[in-house]
Amino acid sequence: MTAGAPDPRHLDLADPAFDVTSPAVHDARERDWYAETPYGYAVLRYAEASALLTDRRFQQGNARWPAQNGIEEGPFLRWWQEVLLSLEGDDHARLRRLLMPAFRRRVIEDLQPDFRRIAAELVEAFGSRGDVELIAEFAEPYAARVLCLLLGLPDDEWHQVARWADDLGKSFGIRVKEDLPRIEAALAGLTAYVETVVDDRAARPRDDLVTTLLQAQETDGRLSRDELVVSLVFLAFAGMETTRNQIGLAVQTLLRHPDQWRLLAEQPELGRAAVEEVMRVNPTVTWVTREAIADVDLHGLHLPAGTIVQVLSHAAGTDPTAVPDPVFDIARAGDRPPHLGFGGGAHHCLGHFVARTDMAVALPMLAQRMPDAVPDGPGEWLPVSGNTGALSFPISFRPT
Repeated sequence: MTAGAPDPRHLDLADPAFDVTSPAVHDARERDWYAETPYGYAVLRYAEASALLTDRRFQQGNARWPAQNGIEEGPFLRWWQEVLLSLEGDDHARLRRLLMPAFRRRVIEDLQPDFRRIAAELVEAFGSRGDVELIAEFAEPYAARVLCLLLGLPDDEWHQVARWADDLGKSFGIRVKEDLPRIEAALAGLTAYVETVVDDRAARPRDDLVTTLLQAQETDGRLSRDELVVSLVFLAFAGMETTRNQIGLAVQTLLRHPDQWRLLAEQPELGRAAVEEVMRVNPTVTWVTREAIADVDLHGLHLPAGTIVQVLSHAAGTDPTAVPDPVFDIARAGDRPPHLGFGGGAHHCLGHFVARTDMAVALPMLAQRMPDAVPDGPGEWLPVSGNTGALSFPISFRPT
C-alpha cells in the first residue's frame, strides 16, 4: 500500500460520503470475508454473514448505537434501550411473542385489497400526467397510509404520522447525534399520539393492531402499558420509514434495468419476486448489527466479547461465491439464496411480511401505470450507508 493511500482492509462506514455498494467494498470482499470499520468489523461474504446472524454467540448489538455516536443520556437513549431491536434474552422473546399475533400471514393477506385500493388512489392522481415525484406523491403516503391502516388510525392523519416517523427514522442514520433534537421532538410527539390511541382503544376496542395488542396485555398480563406504547412508537416509525425507503430503492433499481421494469408490468405476479431481488441488491438496511457475547474465534478472526460486527447486506447479497451470476433478474429471484435485508435469527424483522406484501402490491402497479419511466434528474438521496433511501426521486414516463 502506497503512502497516503486508503487501507483496503478498512471501510469508513462513519463517513457520510462512503458508499457500501462501492467497488472498495467489493475489492475488500475479494481479499477476505471481513474488513475493519469505525463500528467494528464488517462481514462481507454471504456464507459468513448468514451463519453469523443465527449464531447464538452474538446478540443484536443495536443497544450500543447511541453510545457509539456519543449519546450518553436523554429521552432518545432511554427509549432506544427499551425497543424490541435493543432487547435480548427472555425480555426480547416475551415481547416478540406478544407482538407476533398482529403480524401473522393471514392477518396481512386479508389487508391486500386495502393495499391495492390505497396504491390505486395514489397512482390515479398522477398516472395521466406523465411525471411524478415518487417519494412525496407515492412512497411516503403509501407507506404512511398502510401504517395507519394497520394501527387503526384515521387515514387523513397520515401526514403528521409520516413527519414524526421521518424524523425518528434519522435515529438509524450515521448523523444521529446532529439530528438528535429533531429525533427527540418527534419521539415526544409520536409517543403522546400513541398514548391517546391506546387510551381510546382501551375504552372503545376495534378490529385493529392496537386493540389486538391491548388484549394480549389483558390476557397474558406480561405486556405493560409502557411496553405497548414503546413498541407501537417503534413499529410506527420503523414500518413507515423502511417501506418508504425500500420503494424508492426498488424503483431506482428497476429503472436501471428497463427490461425488468417492462417484465414486471407484463407479469404483475412477479411482484413478490421483485421485492426479494431488489432487497438482495439494493436494501434500505445496508448493514445489520451484531455483538459478540463471548470470546469467539470465527474463521481465523478472534473476536473478544463485546466486539461489534456489521453484516453488509449488499455485499453479502451480491457475493459471487453465493450467487455466481448476480445480475439483477426478478424472474430468477427464486434461484437465489435468501437475502439478508430483514436480518436473521432471533431478531429477524417482525414486520417482514407486511413489507413484502405491501411492496409486492405497489411495484407492479407502478410499472403498469408508468411505462417507459426514467429518472427526471438525480433526486436527493440519503448516504448509501446505515439506512438509506431517497428523499426525493422525480420520474417522467409515458402517460396512460
